[in-house]
Amino acid sequence: MSELLKKTAAQAKAMVEEVTAVVLPDPSADIVPLEEAKGADAKAIKKRIDEIDMTDTGSIISFGSAAQSELQVISQSMLADVKNKDVGPAGESLRNMVTTIRGFSVSELDASTERSWWQKLTGQLAPMAKFMARFETVQGQIEVITSDLEAHEDTLLIDIKSLDKLYEKTLSFYDELALYIAAGVAKLADLDATTIPAKEAEVEAASEEDKLIVSQELRDLRSARDDLERRVHDLRLTRQVTMQSLPSIRLVQENDKSLVSKINSTLLNTVPLWETQLAQAVTIHRSSEAAKAVREANDLTNELLTANAENLKEANKIVREEMERGVFDIEAVKSANATLIATIQESLEIADAGKAKRREAEVELVKMETELRETLASSKARASSVTDDVSAAMPKS
Repeated sequence: MSELLKKTAAQAKAMVEEVTAVVLPDPSADIVPLEEAKGADAKAIKKRIDEIDMTDTGSIISFGSAAQSELQVISQSMLADVKNKDVGPAGESLRNMVTTIRGFSVSELDASTERSWWQKLTGQLAPMAKFMARFETVQGQIEVITSDLEAHEDTLLIDIKSLDKLYEKTLSFYDELALYIAAGVAKLADLDATTIPAKEAEVEAASEEDKLIVSQELRDLRSARDDLERRVHDLRLTRQVTMQSLPSIRLVQENDKSLVSKINSTLLNTVPLWETQLAQAVTIHRSSEAAKAVREANDLTNELLTANAENLKEANKIVREEMERGVFDIEAVKSANATLIATIQESLEIADAGKAKRREAEVELVKMETELRETLASSKARASSVTDDVSAAMPKS
């Protein structure tokens, strides 16, 4: 909220308190008759009695008409104000402000909401950026409405002061009507007590020639008296309507004062409070995001510590086991020894088998050599015999 707006609202508040402090006088309920009136009131009543000319019908009909016609103008103006204030632009501006603020939701700050593929495709802003853009738009609307409300507030303050004057003027007319009524009642009393009885006596004393004329004058006087009585009755009704208009004017004033107070409260309290709450919402959101980041960092640290401890435990186990192992495992040595023994035994068995086979081979070789010798010997014997036979068969030269 700007300092200028605060200053303007504070000045308006002071003006509201000023116009509210004005105490308007209440109308007097009773009409003071002439015989009870004193000083200026008695003089004013007598002055209005002098305005009545019983021989002039127009004088009777127009008796108090100035106040009555003025009252009609005032009443019409008052009714127009009542209609306008009920559905005026100030109320509309307040409704617009409420609608604008209600249309703004802090839930838009929810950063956990994932944007849909369509929102990403169309380049729609992330929740925080969208929230700030929305805030700037709404803040601009609030500033425009605030300016309108300031203008309405000034207008209403002027209306309230005007209604003060209207009330005072209406009350003055109300008192003026009381004077006219008192004058009319006093005149009627004088007519009934003095003028008409004197005219009746004049009729009784008149000669036959004048009696007709004087009797007509008496009838005219009585008719004028009845007209005046009706006129006084109308003035009483007018005064009653005037008395009813006074609280109506106050009602309009109270409505204006309430509306001004509401506007002033909106400017001084609602708008700053809304902006404060909005700033708090943004700050809380940022704090929440920071806390979330810190929590994630702490969780990662704890996870690393746990993982490193587990890894250290496993590595230490492996290292210690390796450190405590001999150069060769006994099982490996035993296995190698058993394998070596089996190899030696197998080599011995193979050697023994080879010896046996060689002995058998030697026996076979001797046998084969003997058989070969015998075969060769037999073969030579057969060859000598054939040669001898061939030589014997050939002729000698």
